[in-house]
Amino acid sequence: MDTSLICIMGPTAAGKTDAAIALAEALGGELISVDSALVYRGLTIGAAQSSYPHHLVDIREPCDIYNAADFVADASQVIDGVRSRGRRPILVGGTMLYFKALLEGLDDMPGTDLAVRGEIEAEAGEKGWPALHAELERIDPETAAQLHPNHSQRISRALEVYRQSGVPMSEWRQGSKAAGYDALCLALAPADRAVLHARIAARLEVMMSEGFLNEVAALRERGDLHTDLPSIRAVGYRQLWSHLEGEVSLDEALDRVLAATRQLAKRQLNWLRGWTDLHWIDSSQKNANQTLYDSIQNYLGNRMS
Repeated sequence: MDTSLICIMGPTAAGKTDAAIALAEALGGELISVDSALVYRGLTIGAAQSSYPHHLVDIREPCDIYNAADFVADASQVIDGVRSRGRRPILVGGTMLYFKALLEGLDDMPGTDLAVRGEIEAEAGEKGWPALHAELERIDPETAAQLHPNHSQRISRALEVYRQSGVPMSEWRQGSKAAGYDALCLALAPADRAVLHARIAARLEVMMSEGFLNEVAALRERGDLHTDLPSIRAVGYRQLWSHLEGEVSLDEALDRVLAATRQLAKRQLNWLRGWTDLHWIDSSQKNANQTLYDSIQNYLGNRMS
């Protein structure tokens, strides 16, 4: 049996999960989630958790820090287990950094330091993220050139790496080594951006009707979570948390969720456009799942010939 990984990528709300479930049934595969929110217990409605079995879902408490290195270690172990059962690993999700780390290798850069991160967040509160982006331009112009001045999470991480090690993130990345997985990577996305935006809005309505606000309230009531944690910084959660803190009305919070989700989708699409050897499929077409299946069968057939 060919042991290549099947990777189903795409922006949020593009239809990846339904397509991957159909593939798992057709190919005798097992699904492995590639999603930085779904790893956390309690992030169910807002992270669009499926009832179909996925590996690497609900594996950490929301007070934990989970990063790309953790994902590579966990995913590698799961992949070995799936293969040992004679099944095919099918990875599906929208956390592109996790895909990149697994398929292209990890940089041996410093891990998360909450104290340093807290200092950076405090500075951002005083000066604003554009000022910290300007600082990053001085110490690591290559990394800064890739980031918007308000992309807080990535600016914070780049400064955190430099302050811990004295070495710019761009230099750490030069030492990256490939992880050695053969993979067929497919991107599912509507060709029309307006279709994707409509799907995002419709999905948010469903999430709210299913109790998304109550889910965030339950997380807040735990008492051990805060907005500096990756789990609560996930799109949708931090905006509704802000509403529960009395900072904004519910309508404004929902507007912010929509805006943040569209920005997330845009970043995901930008990642995908820079990906080499990627097969694009228009997920708004009625035959999208069949096209996906045919692409995989052609790939596997060529490898066997």
